[in-house]
Amino acid sequence: MLRNYRLGDYDFKLILYLIAITVIGILVIGSAEEGYTSRQIMGFIVGFFFLILISLFDYSVFLRFYWVFYVLALILLLSVHFFGREVNNAKRWVEIAGIQFQPSEATKILLILFYAQYMMKKKESINSFRTILTMAGLLLPPLYLIYHQPDLSTSILIILVFLTLLFISGLSYKIILGTLIVVVPVGIIFLTLVLQPNQKIIKQYQQTRILAWLNPEEYSTAEGYQQDNSKMAIGSGQLTGKGLDNEDISSVKNGNFISEPQTDFIFAVVGEELGFIGSSVVIVLLLLITMECLLIARRAKDLAGELIASGMAALVGFQSFLNISVATGILPNTGIPLPFVSYGLTSLMSLYLGMGIVLNVRLQAERKFT
Repeated sequence: MLRNYRLGDYDFKLILYLIAITVIGILVIGSAEEGYTSRQIMGFIVGFFFLILISLFDYSVFLRFYWVFYVLALILLLSVHFFGREVNNAKRWVEIAGIQFQPSEATKILLILFYAQYMMKKKESINSFRTILTMAGLLLPPLYLIYHQPDLSTSILIILVFLTLLFISGLSYKIILGTLIVVVPVGIIFLTLVLQPNQKIIKQYQQTRILAWLNPEEYSTAEGYQQDNSKMAIGSGQLTGKGLDNEDISSVKNGNFISEPQTDFIFAVVGEELGFIGSSVVIVLLLLITMECLLIARRAKDLAGELIASGMAALVGFQSFLNISVATGILPNTGIPLPFVSYGLTSLMSLYLGMGIVLNVRLQAERKFT
């Protein structure tokens, strides 16, 4: 499994981007909730160790066990269903040896690995109705288990990553166009139905979040309270911010106007304390990580490697967009972490494991040209 690689082939740019964004995350988390700093640092150290270790293993060998990854994802999600802890009306965590673990975060990476190998094996028939239906059918069990937690935001994210993988694998433009012709009106009908009183399609709190997004003034003292304060915090940071660990009495963070600022609304803390410049640095770093993964995908030795790198690019890109859009009021409150920045050991280490495999894709891509 271990191979001889050249040091010059290692993607040090990607590693630099990852370290930079994670360090910023640790600093901002420490300012938001100091008690979480040491745990996030530990997650970074462990995650970085596994990043380097996994980057040296041939990903093609890993992918031989792609069905194991799929089954493992289902087992992890089922463990939440049967043994999970309920927090704030959601059951998304299990406790292992005293450590709280969120299986849906690991599932994102496991599904990318599974579909990378599955789609490569089916690349000759990727446009057949049977293959597309089978792949969609395989997505339904983990998707249902995540949605049932309930976790609509992660469900949407996984669908977006899956569609990206389908596109990269060579799905016909005719199929894409035909699907859009059907999906767009269906999506409009769906949105109309979920906004009706007494609907049973989504949870009541999820409907209220959409309504608060559409009518912020009406819900400004209730469900829209978080997002309004988040936008206020970001705007108050102006160009350079109020500084980390500031004691400004007008600070939205210091006044506890945002609950759990170290997780879903971490970008509000970034905006308030680091200002427009700091917010721009975070966005640019996330964009650079996404672009670097796409560049690696273009040079991959095979379709599986291309799909792994593209899948990780889609994961970081879409998840960052969803989180920042919520914090700035562009989208309804979905409750999804900002990659590498929000507090969460499962999320951080899962992302580092995925990036470790992307680094190996890059190492093997170089050999293709020698």
